[in-house]
Amino acid sequence: MQSIKRILTMTAAVVVLASCGSDDKATVMPEPMTPEPVTYSFEVTVQNLTNNQPLSPVTVLSHAMDVSLWQLGQSASMGVEYTAEAGDNTMLISDNTNFDNASSEGLLMPGNTATLMLTTDDENNYLSIISMLVNTNDAFTGLVQYDLSQLAVGDVKSMLLPVYDAGTEGNSELAATLPGPVTGGEGFNEMRDDVDFVSRHSGVVTSDDGLTQSALDESHRFEALVAKVTIERTN
Repeated sequence: MQSIKRILTMTAAVVVLASCGSDDKATVMPEPMTPEPVTYSFEVTVQNLTNNQPLSPVTVLSHAMDVSLWQLGQSASMGVEYTAEAGDNTMLISDNTNFDNASSEGLLMPGNTATLMLTTDDENNYLSIISMLVNTNDAFTGLVQYDLSQLAVGDVKSMLLPVYDAGTEGNSELAATLPGPVTGGEGFNEMRDDVDFVSRHSGVVTSDDGLTQSALDESHRFEALVAKVTIERTN
């Protein structure tokens, strides 16, 4: 009987000592490290290729894949309408979810270039560009959802940009409805008196081709491709 008691006492002591040792050696796990975000830098240069169509301040945005500034056959957003009718990009920038954006200063005159810096990250590696042809009712040029992740550091990509019609204002070419320097007429008008969907622009008619009411002449005509964009990844 004494032997059994002695064994039980020794076992209890071992358990107590083991418990004490466990407390002394308790390990506190460190907080997981949050990885630093990785960003990438790009230089975006836009050149105006038209003869006599100044471009409104060029807007460039980096954003996620699910952001689309416009779609052919779909109604233009208010931001695109403001840009295409008045050359005002304020609403477009504020209304869209973008990672970074930049805008050139003043009009981009024919033959001139504007260079803008833009950053992206792994979740916002798409580029969009938009600018109005200001001697028109609602024509604009640009690029939507270009995937920048395909460019390595030092890579350069050049593209020609077409012309789109916002479909928000009839192409009357009236002096009162053209905001550009040729007339200094009205810019944005909330009434939508055209087809109300974005399409490729068919070009201006001008007074030299029989549209007697037009404030434009043959110098304001433009080709199907009106601007050149060059994108260089710098980091």
